[in-house]
Amino acid sequence: MILKSTRKNNLHKKIFFALSFSAFFSGAVLYAQNTTYDAGLSVSQDNIRSGEEGFAAEEFRRGVQAYYRGAFNESIVNFEKALSYLPNDNLILEWLGNAYYKSGMEGSALSYWQTAVNNGYGDLLLQNKIEIVRERRITGDSSEKLMRLSEAGSFDGNFNGEQIFNGPISVLTNNDGTFWITAYNSNELVKLNLNGVVQERITGPLLGGFDRPVDVIRVNLQFETNNNSKLKINGKDSTETVRKNYLLVSESAGDRLALLDEKGGFIKYIGSKGRGIGQFVGPQYLAQDSLGRIYVTDFGNRRVDVFDGDGKGLFFFGTKSNSSKNGYDNFSGFEGLKCPTGIAILGSSVDERIFVADEDKGCIYEFDRSGNYIRQLVENYTFKKPEAIKIYQNSLIVCDENRLVAVNPDTGALFEYAKTGNAPSRVTAACEDINRNLLVTDLTSNEVYVMSKLQELVGGLFVQIEKVDSSAFPKVVLEVKVENRHRQAIVGLQAENFYFTENKRPVSKLEFIGSVSNNNSADITIIVDRSKNCEKYQVEIERAIKEIAASMTGSATLRIVSAGSIPVTEYVGSPQSIVDSVSPMSALKNPTAGRVSTDLAIRLAANDLINGAKKRAIIMLSDGAVTDASFSRYNLAEVAAYLSNNSIEFSFVQLSQKALADEYNYLISNTSGDAYYVYRPEGLSDIVKNIIEIPQGSYQFSYVSSLPTNFGEKYLPVEAEVYMLNRSGRDERGYFAPLE
Repeated sequence: MILKSTRKNNLHKKIFFALSFSAFFSGAVLYAQNTTYDAGLSVSQDNIRSGEEGFAAEEFRRGVQAYYRGAFNESIVNFEKALSYLPNDNLILEWLGNAYYKSGMEGSALSYWQTAVNNGYGDLLLQNKIEIVRERRITGDSSEKLMRLSEAGSFDGNFNGEQIFNGPISVLTNNDGTFWITAYNSNELVKLNLNGVVQERITGPLLGGFDRPVDVIRVNLQFETNNNSKLKINGKDSTETVRKNYLLVSESAGDRLALLDEKGGFIKYIGSKGRGIGQFVGPQYLAQDSLGRIYVTDFGNRRVDVFDGDGKGLFFFGTKSNSSKNGYDNFSGFEGLKCPTGIAILGSSVDERIFVADEDKGCIYEFDRSGNYIRQLVENYTFKKPEAIKIYQNSLIVCDENRLVAVNPDTGALFEYAKTGNAPSRVTAACEDINRNLLVTDLTSNEVYVMSKLQELVGGLFVQIEKVDSSAFPKVVLEVKVENRHRQAIVGLQAENFYFTENKRPVSKLEFIGSVSNNNSADITIIVDRSKNCEKYQVEIERAIKEIAASMTGSATLRIVSAGSIPVTEYVGSPQSIVDSVSPMSALKNPTAGRVSTDLAIRLAANDLINGAKKRAIIMLSDGAVTDASFSRYNLAEVAAYLSNNSIEFSFVQLSQKALADEYNYLISNTSGDAYYVYRPEGLSDIVKNIIEIPQGSYQFSYVSSLPTNFGEKYLPVEAEVYMLNRSGRDERGYFAPLE
């Protein structure tokens, strides 16, 4: 009996163990299935049985986290490992394409994205991304070609019965996406944002205010400060000289110009009523040349008045008589201006040309900087009522009653950009904004139009969720980048232009943290060419490094990379330390070489900048020549894409006066950078300022997620939509919360 009982108990134990193992195995399979689906991956039954999905999910999670850290090479390795476990998983294919795109390998990115699309994955969003990236890879910028403009939106002077502005006659754009308009009828200067919301309203000085303001321009003037820090425009009793931007407003009925600071604060009046030098009757439109001199079309006196930067009258020109008081003779055959309106200045600093529109003759005249008549650019009565002339894509754009006309400044050839229709209209000024749109004022209809190229309206916006920081989950911080189809940043968007969802449901507690365009400092990496050809430029290199370092502000970080046969990071730290150093060149460890790996040096410099300040740039110091090894590892398209896709600008300081190599010109033109000569008269101190002013279309938001995380194993989706007037764009990404 005892033996029988023991056998029975053993049998029960075996049955219990078998049932327990079966339950455990089933639970393990179910757990693996949930883990894999939580990661967002599609898994077949075979994969579940083999357990491959668990390894794929873990590598995928690591890849996503590496991607958001800016470690794109690491994320590529993780995604390729995940793909080895699940070769046909479309989500892995999409993310692998994302990582290759950020690494500059756009060809590989397109291949993986297209494979996912061919598998039936994704929708129009992924197909649109493929189309835009393919279009960007085509050499040449179609944005500079003449192309008809269409209305992308408009801002009415009256909204819901309330007057916003009355009589817009001129417009001035700002780098942050806002713009000023002069309201002729309501005697004010009004600042609007990209959505048409009033940001500021200036009525002029307390005593009197504006009296029929016509034009507003930004002038760059020199002022000096004395020991008491008293502002003086071009003053003499001072110890420090500074150049600064101001606003200048012409007052037609007041017969004067009002000089304001950038915020609209009144400083002083320039000019007075009369017919002498420094006087006018009914000043209209304004322009400034490279010497700082101010030109004003004087409608009442039928001439152009010229002032220096301090507001002192210098001379006038455009009259018929050769013996006029200005002392400048006009060439014979010029009958004189009858009704001067718009004015624009175009050309190099040594060969600037002055173009003046005449309403009576319906034409444009050309003068030199001294006021000497050169020629008539277009025939009489080409225009009906020409108003302001502005510079747009190296052409003169003229507002003429109900149309915008581009005039070639060399040949006088015409191209009609847009027409407002047959309704009563009088367009008076058109100015290009930071987003490459034209803002057009219509005095008759009391509106401001936003004009864009048709391909931009049809193509929409290119929106990318760049980074997701979930370290403080459930609080999530997003960085969103908004561009048009040609890599040009969209600046000036506000919180109301964005809409965020998770699993198609609106996020909660959304907060707009800020826009990168408002940052006033930039991280800079200087690449020093260590080729044999540059050995003789040690003095020039040290000069350039110190000037650039001295112009960096705030908490910016300076890095120095030497480009030899193998690139080396020579310095990382405060710019001031370089300014204080005796000889930065003596501290370089990398020897000179006959073959320099410029491509590796640029990628090394970019690697550290990816997680640096949101405004960042590479400045290369070289004689402008390349060696046979300069771009042997990575081709130019890959290097340019790596910089552009990570918002890193590339500028060049040339140590010699010989022509710059085509390879460097290609990188400069594809990253919004610029080229400078080390001994340029104005120095190198404005390079960093120019970099900071390059448009950056990145925005940061935070929200509180309501999604379950499955202990950090679940792939959490997030969607971003952007709306700007009648254009829009969208992106979808995902992330993981911290493991629990």
